[in-house]
Amino acid sequence: MLPSFASRRRFADLSEQEILALAISSEEDDAQIYRSYAERLRGDFPASAAVFDGMAKEEDQHRQRLIDLHRSRFGEVIPLIRREHVAGFYARRPVWLAKTLSLETIRGEAQAMEHAAQDFYTRAAARTQDAATRRLLGDLAAAEAGHERHAEGLADQHLSADARDTEDQTAKRQFILTWVQPGLAGLMDGSVSTLAPIFATAFATQDTWTTFLVGSAASVGAGISMGFTEAAHDDGVLSGRGSPWKRGLASGVMTTLGGMGHALPYLIPDFWTATTIAMVVVFVELWAIAWIQNRYMETPFLRAALQVVVGGALVFAAGALIGGG
Repeated sequence: MLPSFASRRRFADLSEQEILALAISSEEDDAQIYRSYAERLRGDFPASAAVFDGMAKEEDQHRQRLIDLHRSRFGEVIPLIRREHVAGFYARRPVWLAKTLSLETIRGEAQAMEHAAQDFYTRAAARTQDAATRRLLGDLAAAEAGHERHAEGLADQHLSADARDTEDQTAKRQFILTWVQPGLAGLMDGSVSTLAPIFATAFATQDTWTTFLVGSAASVGAGISMGFTEAAHDDGVLSGRGSPWKRGLASGVMTTLGGMGHALPYLIPDFWTATTIAMVVVFVELWAIAWIQNRYMETPFLRAALQVVVGGALVFAAGALIGGG
């Protein structure tokens, strides 16, 4: 349980011993976070995991220097004070607890950690009167500022061009499996499967408001169904497709958008104007699906276009014929 704001100490009120204790606990936390990142990455990104292992060792060295200084100045007992005990002090977002983390997210968080630590040591050095303590804190501020360069050096050591390409391909594949593939399936389902009920209603009633209501119900219902189906049928553990809730969200939202795209024009009162615009929207949707298949799924564009456009045309024709009959 986090302490209340009223019970927190102000940074300006901390003694030099408490500043050292805070620095020690912060370095310990950061080292553990880097090790968590390394463990998370080790399976798919072993080279990047080695980089974070090296950064964790650097934090351990910083912590040991701080402990040695505390021992020489204040003795063996280090006060228990952590970031959450200091009002206004920077806090780490617990992203390492998230079930899934992208490689770029981890790299970005690590960079933010170094900037925050550098700022802390700069402020701490300015608050300290003891020359040795000030010098050490200044050195640590410089070390944190240099961590980005050090990380680049570790990356050069562990991340060869082939290793980086392999990790980038793995990250791209994970993005496609988690977001693009479910979203594309949803967009195809929403854009194509709702064509028949929407245009059947349109040509049967020639009432734009009724058509809009039917189209909205079909789109939202299909989105909910696709979202739950995607989330429930595969937890992503064995398939490696990532978080089921992310996949379900991508599939459900894109299904709804795909259907609503050609339902919204029927808010226009004039039937033929609304129908013409809806047909144009369908044409754009189908070509967008073909482009996504070509861009992310590496399907030849002409083949993707033929599959999607012909399939969509058949469903549209079925709806128009049933509604017109």
